[in-house]
Amino acid sequence: MSRLNYHHLYYFWHVAREGKLTRVAEALHLSQSALSAQIRKLEDRMGKRLFERRNRTLVLTEAGRQVFNYAEVIFTKGEELESLISRGIEPEYQRLRIGTLSTMSRNFIESFIDPLLNRDEHKVHFSLHARGMSNLLDGLARHEFDVVLTNTQLSPSDSPRAAWQSQLLARQPLSILGPPESDPGAAFPEGYADLRWVLPGEHHEIRRAFDGFCSLHQYRPEILAEADDMAMLRLLARDSGALSVLPEVVVKDEVKQGRLTRYARLPNVYENFYAITLPREFMPTVVSDLLSRPLKDLT
Repeated sequence: MSRLNYHHLYYFWHVAREGKLTRVAEALHLSQSALSAQIRKLEDRMGKRLFERRNRTLVLTEAGRQVFNYAEVIFTKGEELESLISRGIEPEYQRLRIGTLSTMSRNFIESFIDPLLNRDEHKVHFSLHARGMSNLLDGLARHEFDVVLTNTQLSPSDSPRAAWQSQLLARQPLSILGPPESDPGAAFPEGYADLRWVLPGEHHEIRRAFDGFCSLHQYRPEILAEADDMAMLRLLARDSGALSVLPEVVVKDEVKQGRLTRYARLPNVYENFYAITLPREFMPTVVSDLLSRPLKDLT
């Protein structure tokens, strides 16, 4: 029985992480044709296609993801061993690449990465990349990210593309918030008739929940502005003098400072925050530590 050629596997590992032959060939000082030949030899050895091409980018097939999971363990551990032998110490730092949904709360992201800012036992070099949902999933499939943070649950149309693992990290009730001086001091909708609102767009999950709440109480809000981006909605809620509907983690600083206050909570309605990963044989310690934190520590 012929043995696996680890040179072929090593080249595959680099291409799988980068997604482009040209860059890897330059980094490894190989011609692109020579690198392609090495990948084909590995595919012949495995009897499976490991990549498929999408818009000039190589994307792992299901078999390719399985091979990559093992290659990641082999060569990551190899780098750690090399570091240990050459310097007598563990690697100086771990790398962590985090993809974030561009419209989600920056305060939640900050609470998620907080342990990394105060991590003494292992130095961590982390990077944050804000993108749209489809780009995040594409990047995760190409192993550009170790974990993706989102406040949107995966849809059924996303599932065929990869074996995503979605974990609920935290949940926040939705609250009606506004300036302290405008608080009606009464149960909704009493006293809300002349107040204006800044809200997420009509297709946002928070907006749909609020619209249902208003319909139940036969209330029509006077909308001053709409914004899907949580950072912009936070600014509008803080500076416009209008009311808004948000999870309190988005405006926790403004609430603490007394610039905004909670008027009421929407019953049985929450915003959920998720971490999405791919199945891996080896999960970096820093990732597993972050994902195992209690929900209450993340809001």
